[in-house]
Amino acid sequence: MNIIYAKSTQEIDQVRRLFREYEAYLNVDLCFQEFESELANLPGKYAPPSGTLLLAMDGREAVGCGALRRLVLIQDRTCEMKRLYVSPKARGRGVGRQIAQRLIHEGLRLGYSTMLLDTLDWLEAAIHLYESLGFMRTEPYYDNPLPGVVYWKLDLRGQHDASADSQSRDNLDKKK
Repeated sequence: MNIIYAKSTQEIDQVRRLFREYEAYLNVDLCFQEFESELANLPGKYAPPSGTLLLAMDGREAVGCGALRRLVLIQDRTCEMKRLYVSPKARGRGVGRQIAQRLIHEGLRLGYSTMLLDTLDWLEAAIHLYESLGFMRTEPYYDNPLPGVVYWKLDLRGQHDASADSQSRDNLDKKK
């Protein structure tokens, strides 16, 4: 499994497809997050230098994605993990954990001190993953009209891990 930066038109199209799968899986209307505009303008708010858009590749097949963006409404050094999704056929293989760990590493690399995210209370595997990575439940940081939203916070300052750095060097495609 390789986790790469989604940069090329083809890679962005694969992320767009996975984002659509994510929306269908959630079975909720994401219009309050301006989802259609987000899809049309990828990488948009996930673009460098303040964001990251990642794609999990199993050979030539895109099987997962995740994104990170700066949260300007909170404080200068806060980012948000967004759109962590793994296709059904790749679940149970640690792909979501690899993407999440890479996003945490990217948050550190970009100089953020705090990472926030939200998920739905019925996404038990996601909740277990976030807890295992050290995220703590927190107060809502934006107005989300969906029922059952759970908000999470991670202090990135305590997250530096040499093994994650090593894995990042081995697996992160740093093509220019």
